[in-house]
Amino acid sequence: MSEFSVRRARTGDIPGILEVIDPLVQGRILLGKERVTLYEAVQQFRVAEAADGRLIGCGALHVMWEDLGEVRTLAAADGWRGRGVGHALLEQLESDARELGLRRLFCLTFEIGFFADHGYAEIEEGVVVSADIYTELLRSPDDGVAEFLDLARVKQNTLGNTRMLKQL
Repeated sequence: MSEFSVRRARTGDIPGILEVIDPLVQGRILLGKERVTLYEAVQQFRVAEAADGRLIGCGALHVMWEDLGEVRTLAAADGWRGRGVGHALLEQLESDARELGLRRLFCLTFEIGFFADHGYAEIEEGVVVSADIYTELLRSPDDGVAEFLDLARVKQNTLGNTRMLKQL
């Protein structure tokens, strides 16, 4: 049996997700999420569960547009980093994205090497969608969409982070 498995998140996993991400939020590596926001987005999450039932990682796939999604809140618990948890979660999220018909995945990250190793490339300055789609995306209240568009209103969230994109 494997050390861990990846599965869809359930509402009962939210406390465990918070426990996994809290040290990374405190270290300013991940943006914090309100508990209510996690419950609202639980269907976007996959979790990694150790053989003993402990939650040891999480990641979410957020659809932004017809062909575009975002990998969010990808994290492994202390003691589990470097053991394939992030890789397994990202692989599953990318599979989910393909199943949904997405062709591109965005992430905002400090972990440039990790994502580059998985085929993501830094987004150059400028717009990576057509003007029509850009105008539509501007209507979204979602901070992740604003981060993708590199809007000034979320600059405080993105300082030091790198915008990356992968073609699936």
